[in-house]
Amino acid sequence: MSARGAQTSRLAFFGGKGGVGKTTLAAACATLLAARGQKTLLVSTDPAHSTSDILGEKLTGEPKRIEEDLWAVEIDAASDAEEHIERIKRDAEDSVSPEVLQTVYKHLDLAKSSPGTEESALFDRFVDLISLCPAEYDRIVFDTAPTGHTLRLLTLPALLTAWVEGTVRQREKVAGMERMLHNLAGKDGPKSDPILERLRERRDRFHHARHRLLEDTVFYLALIPERLPIEETDRTLGTLSESGIEVGALVVNRVLPEVGEGEFMKARLGQQAEYLAEIGERFAERHIVYVEQDPRDITRRGQLRSIAAQLDGAGLA
Repeated sequence: MSARGAQTSRLAFFGGKGGVGKTTLAAACATLLAARGQKTLLVSTDPAHSTSDILGEKLTGEPKRIEEDLWAVEIDAASDAEEHIERIKRDAEDSVSPEVLQTVYKHLDLAKSSPGTEESALFDRFVDLISLCPAEYDRIVFDTAPTGHTLRLLTLPALLTAWVEGTVRQREKVAGMERMLHNLAGKDGPKSDPILERLRERRDRFHHARHRLLEDTVFYLALIPERLPIEETDRTLGTLSESGIEVGALVVNRVLPEVGEGEFMKARLGQQAEYLAEIGERFAERHIVYVEQDPRDITRRGQLRSIAAQLDGAGLA
């Protein structure tokens, strides 16, 4: 993606293999955007919740102001999933007969621990947050979970939109049959169908989210100069391309400076040089940004500003 394209995309995702420093890079990018005077929200969707540690702030599920023009939030998928189930229960009270309501409750409680429930709740929260941009925030930066989980999240809009549309059609048929039976019995049918209304609402939300992902998103892939992250980056580029999601720069993190001494450091730098050359050749058509390894763990905002300066100098966003 061109620098201009990256700058005009309101939503920025940082993804990549676990352990390559996505949280640090996302936080540094958000710091950079905020320093430019853009109201920026940093969102962590990673279950590890490392963003609180890096910022030195206790984050919750609601945006918290960190400094001028910078807010941050950590999504708790388990808590959101429980709230999601409780919301469905409330809907069921208005549309399910009392005779079967307890059975419905039992199945919903079992669904809390079912595969995909937390992922679905996470996506609902994700949709809520992107709706805040540009109304409340100029930019949103997402620190995502490891690649596989993130790719499932990003492909959910298309899958869920198709599923909900099919469910809406089935519910419309059932609602039509119920109205006909009420008419035959000489009874007034319900004025509205809360289940159908909820399904239509979710269909519209998923459709809007899919549009934002395709039209207003830039995805930055983080990697380090090692074999496995290089291979995963290559595969992820293909998957994102097939999904129609725009890829911005590749950010090569933790590049060792050429100051090492001793046989061990010479060997590490020699291997790094080979991998950096491979990255340059293999991804030659991509914008590549290099971030030097800090001598200490990233635990202070001053270190984030130093990384942000490297991102800025390389024209990342």
